[in-house]
Amino acid sequence: MKGLFFLGLTVGSFAFLRAQNTDSLKVKEIEAVNFTKRLPVAKEIINVAKDVDSRNLGQDLPILLKNQTSIISTSDAGNGVGYTGFRIRGVAGSAINVMMNGVPYNDSESQGTFFVNVPDLTSSASQIVIQRGVGTSNNGAAAFGASINVLSKDPEEKFYFKTDDSYGSFNTYKYSAEIGSGKFWGNRLSVMGRYTHINSDGYIDRAFSKLDSYNFTALYEEGNTKIRLMAFGGKEKTYQAWNGIDRKTWETDPKFNYSGAIYDSNWENIVGFYDNETDNYRQSHYQLLWEQKFNDRWNLETTLHYTKGKGYYENYKQGDPFARYNLPDFNGEEYSDFIRKKWLNNDFYGIVSTLYGKLGMVDVNFGAVANQYYGRHFGNVTGVFFPQIDEHEYYRNRSVKNEVAGFAKALVRVNDFEFFGDLQLRNIDYNTKIITVGDDEGANLDKNWLFFNPKLGVNYKIARGKVFFSYAHAHREPNRDDLLANNDVKAEKLHDFEAGIERQFGIVSFTANLYYMYYVNQLVLNGELNNVGAFIRTNSGKSYRSGIELGALAKLSKQWELTGNVSFSNNRNLDFKIENETEVKDLGNTQISFSPDIIANLGLKFSPNKNFMFALMNQYVGKQYLDNSEDENLQLKDYLLTDFNAQYQFKIKNNDIALKLLVNNIFNKKYVNNGAVYDGTPYYFSQAGTNFMFGISWKIQ
Repeated sequence: MKGLFFLGLTVGSFAFLRAQNTDSLKVKEIEAVNFTKRLPVAKEIINVAKDVDSRNLGQDLPILLKNQTSIISTSDAGNGVGYTGFRIRGVAGSAINVMMNGVPYNDSESQGTFFVNVPDLTSSASQIVIQRGVGTSNNGAAAFGASINVLSKDPEEKFYFKTDDSYGSFNTYKYSAEIGSGKFWGNRLSVMGRYTHINSDGYIDRAFSKLDSYNFTALYEEGNTKIRLMAFGGKEKTYQAWNGIDRKTWETDPKFNYSGAIYDSNWENIVGFYDNETDNYRQSHYQLLWEQKFNDRWNLETTLHYTKGKGYYENYKQGDPFARYNLPDFNGEEYSDFIRKKWLNNDFYGIVSTLYGKLGMVDVNFGAVANQYYGRHFGNVTGVFFPQIDEHEYYRNRSVKNEVAGFAKALVRVNDFEFFGDLQLRNIDYNTKIITVGDDEGANLDKNWLFFNPKLGVNYKIARGKVFFSYAHAHREPNRDDLLANNDVKAEKLHDFEAGIERQFGIVSFTANLYYMYYVNQLVLNGELNNVGAFIRTNSGKSYRSGIELGALAKLSKQWELTGNVSFSNNRNLDFKIENETEVKDLGNTQISFSPDIIANLGLKFSPNKNFMFALMNQYVGKQYLDNSEDENLQLKDYLLTDFNAQYQFKIKNNDIALKLLVNNIFNKKYVNNGAVYDGTPYYFSQAGTNFMFGISWKIQ
């Protein structure tokens, strides 16, 4: 009953509807955002300072976005710090195209998005643009569930110093310092820099996070020329928590963590834990963005980018054979204990260029992309009881992935209609080669894909709003793990139909979106994890996702605001088959894994004056299956969460001060939002009960 009551109340989409009033955002308009606002696609444009800042106390970006339409966020450590992720419309993060200033952030090989490598990213962002469905052609791989573009903020025009500090549950704390020069050198140049440190013990045992991040931006503006140089990135050390726990353990000891466990000689009892079962990675991004306005009709944006990543994860490997590491037996022993490090050292670089133009009633948009990824995979082991085995390299392979793409878009205005067309041609070459043979490590592959992705749509202007329809055909290549597991894995194809309305009714802003996404060879999660906690995917043949997304924002008075959203969906594999060594089992039509039929959010905000703000945020998520078999024993139960957020802002001379409080899961709900399957048994990733963060922001101008 409480779920039905909650759903009856839920009718809103907070961030999207805020974006309708662009005058209130006070954010410099970006050409790409202006173009996106007019497109016939389901979208949300989030103003970070207005919509997210009061909750930005150390948790990662996926957690801060958890109340957006059709989004479910996950956290390995259970409290939103460290390894986190999200799904949109049930689609995993590896099929969501994430960009930073139009530059792809998804890892080229795994296609994953690892926000742990850029902690506190939100503090350097001005806007976050979310397009659900295929979206429109841009950079990076095709978006099969959504695309997200995180746009960095520019330096401010006047000098300032700002510090953001917070502390909360599980010894979680953040301290951050940011300084901006203001404009100098004849009002043409301005710079800003930020450093952040985040620490957390995590809700899960030993699932600590030690995170550092930085951001430096220099902005040069003169006449019609704008040049930005950006350097940002981070370093992370996290204790692994990507294994989950079985149902019985979750019921009795939900914080338990198997990672790093050392067993007795009979493999029956845990006698201790390895204290450095950790993931260690450093990632640095460099972007040079040039915007040139030629006249009132033509504008060019070009970005050169380079990303450097290097790191490893470390495991205690008990009772492994020497042969697995290309080592001879020692002292007549075939097995021993090892400390294993698996390394990744990669470079990603390229150019992105987009030309915007106006030809009478036609707006055009031409883009070209060229990127290369070069990755080195290698592993070392050290003997625990044989110190003469020291950093022995037992495998090495390398990968090169090249991408060249071009697209053309047009918006044609005819009376109250706007017709949209988008054509993209994308070519990908992927080559991976074994240099040193290791046990099940790497492969010799040379793959090429050429994709043509057309899209079209129409807007029709109505009183205080518009209605729209769009169709998109998209393709997406498999990732490295897909190819290593099955050399014959097929690329995905998607036909996406979207229809929606945006309308203002007095004090209520309303949106509704219908979608039907028909897939051929969709790579769905089969519920199993590989050795780094990533989900294994398999082609499902034919499948579809369909649904309706509703949203509204109601300004009840100057003090009260009601917001929310609800997504009803149907996500089905068609004639789904499971193949094992002895048979092929036909399961018929089954629900796609990790795809609940309902996701809903409800927010109530009270601002008694310009200084105080209080907000309640609720999220309801329906049940999810852990694999595609519809086995009732392999599912996550539905849950309803409530969070509380408060902020008090005041000014002392030239000091702007804000006190912030965030209390998550205030009713201490015991729940799970992510899981896996091991040998037919469900495993869960426990999430924290009631927890809090308190922070203070101090800005001197």
